[in-house]
Amino acid sequence: MKANDIFIFSGNSNRPLAARICEYLKLPLGGAKVTTFSDGEIQIEIHENVRSRDVYVVQSTCAPVNDNLVELLLMIDAFKRSSVRRITAVMPYYGYARQDKKVAPRVPISAKLVADMLTVAGANRVITMDLHAGQIQGFFNIPVDNLFAAPVLIAHIRRLFDGDLVIVSPDAGGVERARAFAKRLDADLAIIDKRRSAPNQAKAMAVIGNVEGKVAVILDDMVDTAGTLVEAAEALVNARAREVHACCAHPVLSGQAVERIRRSPLKSVVVTDTIPLKADAQACEKISVLSIAELVGEAIIRSHRGDSVTSLFV
Repeated sequence: MKANDIFIFSGNSNRPLAARICEYLKLPLGGAKVTTFSDGEIQIEIHENVRSRDVYVVQSTCAPVNDNLVELLLMIDAFKRSSVRRITAVMPYYGYARQDKKVAPRVPISAKLVADMLTVAGANRVITMDLHAGQIQGFFNIPVDNLFAAPVLIAHIRRLFDGDLVIVSPDAGGVERARAFAKRLDADLAIIDKRRSAPNQAKAMAVIGNVEGKVAVILDDMVDTAGTLVEAAEALVNARAREVHACCAHPVLSGQAVERIRRSPLKSVVVTDTIPLKADAQACEKISVLSIAELVGEAIIRSHRGDSVTSLFV
């Protein structure tokens, strides 16, 4: 791959991940000015000649969600007006993904609106990871590669645990993901029966499956307020699990999440670097981070060359 055929750029949301991706690709991070005017308006200026080049913009739309989303949209527009050959939005974390359907009258489908904005701005392709709902790919009229942190997380679980392992889905919606992990790890499967009374509020009711005397690993796509995670961990302890751990792709960790994890029966919470950890999360001894930079970097190489991306996860 020639260095002048492909450019990797980054907004301000996750520069450390972008740097690690560039390190894997053995490419420099493209020069771009991403700042704000005194009134808060975002200012973008590209410092590279990208005419007829393949451009990848790495930007997680994590907190501050709206600022990072607008940064991404403006960068895409800047590249479109610079006559690039193709623009790929690399979104390790796709914000607004939880608002993927109408759950009440007169509410937006925000995940669809974000997809429309990316397309109108000029994105030709999207690379993202562990979408909250795979169906979100259907909101786009451009190709979407939904990557999975599974290879990284499974390798970690294999290194740390062996025998008497049970993979736990914290709710019914995550059963398919948990079953796939359990199959590849030759582990048992359990499900938490959860009732959600309001957004960001959950109550674990019962454990479906045998976890007694086993090491339980809760699997979820993200940990936000950690309410679901802690309730699930407590339910597993009450069901006499020997140890309880958690693996989540996206460490949103909003509100009192880190303090809840610190006080919980969880032995460890493993996350990836799709979202950079805040200071309190970095200081928490229970939380550790695995990098998905090589996975994303390999997806970028295959996308650029026209090779299969799906084969990364077979």
